[in-house]
Amino acid sequence: MTGGGTGGHVYPAIAIADAIRAKRPDATISFAGSPDKIEWRIVPQAGYPIHPITVQGLQRKLTAQNLLMPFRVAKGLKESTELIQEYDADVVVGTGGFVALPVLLAARYLVRPVVVQEQNAFMGLTNRLTSRFAHSVHLAFEEARPKRIKGRVHMHGNPVRADLALANKGEGKAFFNLDQADKIVLIFGGSGGSHAINEVIAAEIGGLLAIPGLGIIWQTGDRYYSRFAESVPAHPRFKMVKYIDRMDLAYAAADLAICRSGASTCAELMLTGTPSIMVPSPNVTEDHQTKNAQSIEKQGACELLPESQLKVELLNRVKRLVNDEGRLSSMSKKAALLARPHAAERIADDVLMIAELHTQ
Repeated sequence: MTGGGTGGHVYPAIAIADAIRAKRPDATISFAGSPDKIEWRIVPQAGYPIHPITVQGLQRKLTAQNLLMPFRVAKGLKESTELIQEYDADVVVGTGGFVALPVLLAARYLVRPVVVQEQNAFMGLTNRLTSRFAHSVHLAFEEARPKRIKGRVHMHGNPVRADLALANKGEGKAFFNLDQADKIVLIFGGSGGSHAINEVIAAEIGGLLAIPGLGIIWQTGDRYYSRFAESVPAHPRFKMVKYIDRMDLAYAAADLAICRSGASTCAELMLTGTPSIMVPSPNVTEDHQTKNAQSIEKQGACELLPESQLKVELLNRVKRLVNDEGRLSSMSKKAALLARPHAAERIADDVLMIAELHTQ
């Protein structure tokens, strides 16, 4: 398994690995990643070994780092080749990120089957390159379908924890001490928080809480929490937290979410049937978050609000939506129709089938 740089690449890989292990407890599963990225922390926490691969992305500006790039790429390819040979891998699964490229290229050189999983509506560079020789490609959005591909393409969705949809609304409201709220808006900007979303919420919190019966759950992210905890007054219908460990209860409590549109967030919103106002981050590769949100908005499951319009439009959008039961119900149903709760299992089945064929 290889993929990294962001949780959006790593968590799907772990979900697939878990599904493979559940189906074949005798399977040997190992990860390849970058020691200075998120995978180095969360993969061992999930119970899997991880091995270092040297990797370097291309710097947009002319720097000394770019001069070293050919040597680092060569080293990464050598490490990847040795790792695949050491494990005698029957199949190599890539979920994107720079670190996956040398590993998948080494798999091709060693004539080992490759499986690619793409989370977003716009396929990342690594997956675009490697999907051309992959045995199979698994997508979450039809918009990401490659134009040139020899292998099989599957629309299985993004692997996500199925238990996110098991909590009920009463549990969620009680957990956040918001039993007296009639409607609840959940606000988060990914695990680290969003500076842009946080600034607007801080400015508009008074107007939001002035909406009769509206409760607010606001995840600021660790680095922003102290600042807003000191400046935003407490309120009985308002819960501010650094990080939400129980996202299942947060989604269960929420009637509406205000959030980014990363692949994992999109998959969770669909699985839980949560209506949303999506604010795509403009600072991501190929503007893929906008493409994710556009795809979901086209199906009627969310409203897209560009970050540039956030300050002007957010309060009015929330006022309109929380008072429109029909719209919220429609968005919820359409989000749920887009859900693919068995994505990890379907991808695991494909990986195991390919591995079995390779051993014959």
